[in-house]
Amino acid sequence: MATHPNHLRRLHDKIDRLPPERQAEVEDFVEFLSHKDRDRGLVRAATSASQSSFAKVWENPDDAVYDAL
Repeated sequence: MATHPNHLRRLHDKIDRLPPERQAEVEDFVEFLSHKDRDRGLVRAATSASQSSFAKVWENPDDAVYDAL
């Protein structure tokens, strides 16, 4: 999505026309999206950090039969 000043101005104008309780909902939703993105980043980082540790457990001859599934 573009962050061009005109786009931001149109968005701001639309939010300004909302009643205060709806503006609060918009703010809550933006906060929710920010947390969601941050949480995704944490999951990706944890997954990446644990892959090498789990690889030592998963990569073995006894479990090779499961690789074909």
